Amino acid sequence: MKTLVVYYSLTGNTRAVARRVARQLKADVLEVRTVKTYPDDIDVLLGLGKQEVKTGYLPQLQPYRVDLEKYDAVILAAPVWWSTFAPAMKTFMKGKDWSGKKVYPLATNGGTLGHTPSDFRRALKGAEVAPVLSVEFGEDRRQTTPETLIKEWLTIIE
Repeated sequence: MKTLVVYYSLTGNTRAVARRVARQLKADVLEVRTVKTYPDDIDVLLGLGKQEVKTGYLPQLQPYRVDLEKYDAVILAAPVWWSTFAPAMKTFMKGKDWSGKKVYPLATNGGTLGHTPSDFRRALKGAEVAPVLSVEFGEDRRQTTPETLIKEWLTIIE
């Protein structure tokens, strides 16, 4: 089975988990990047992120090339922003034909997924969507989800 890991990461947490998963599965990797950069100031960033989610903003992405037809399985890794996945992943998922794909969502978060699981299912019409793996990080940016849980989740993909 050919697998693709697609991720968006602002702080590096999601990147670290996605790359670890890709190595384990020997999967191809695509990093989704926005054209505009986000501010470093955490207070400004939080306000901007909240507004983007609330308004349904779809940020423009940097160019990428990927043919989803080449893959049997796609892992989508995204941080949770205001109870859903980051807008950059929404932009990536929009307009693609997910019919017949097996999709395995992974969401990094500070302790809650909110409505992320149902939002993934809604955005991935036609796909077989696995339960979301929640990978939690503490305030010190240290992963708190046990590695054994991630390894167990990977067994449903392998």
